[in-house]
Amino acid sequence: MRHVVQRGLWFEEFETDVVYKHRPGRTITEADNVFFTTLTMNNQAIHLDAAFSEQQPPFNKVLVNSMFTLATLVGQSVAHITHGTIVANLGFSEIAFPKPLFHGDTLYGETVVTEKRESKSRPGEGIVTFLHTGRNQHGDVVATAVRKTLVRKAPTS
Repeated sequence: MRHVVQRGLWFEEFETDVVYKHRPGRTITEADNVFFTTLTMNNQAIHLDAAFSEQQPPFNKVLVNSMFTLATLVGQSVAHITHGTIVANLGFSEIAFPKPLFHGDTLYGETVVTEKRESKSRPGEGIVTFLHTGRNQHGDVVATAVRKTLVRKAPTS
């Protein structure tokens, strides 16, 4: 019987201009939002206080913490593209939240490899740049982020 260990992609397996769709999506609950917001010591009322939020235009309801949106979006990609093959996150840039998420919305993630190159200083590894995009259940873009990572090359033996 053959055994397969699930993993992300080795450096050589990444292709640019391919959309990696991450499923299943994640329906965001009030409990998720309150837990993350309080865990990270963010006491912004727009994430915690429904009565206050109802009085705040233009949305007039509680908003999901954008850092939770970003963390979930990146987390959705792990099993599909970097589980066990990533060495490190090197940085995030160009993070944007064009539309908010609300309690009950479902976040769907997708990733495009925009660039990859061999590491000049670390043999056996390469640098891969991802563009992560999060969409709600209606297809609206709710988050984007560029992430640069250090990824292992496939073992030679």
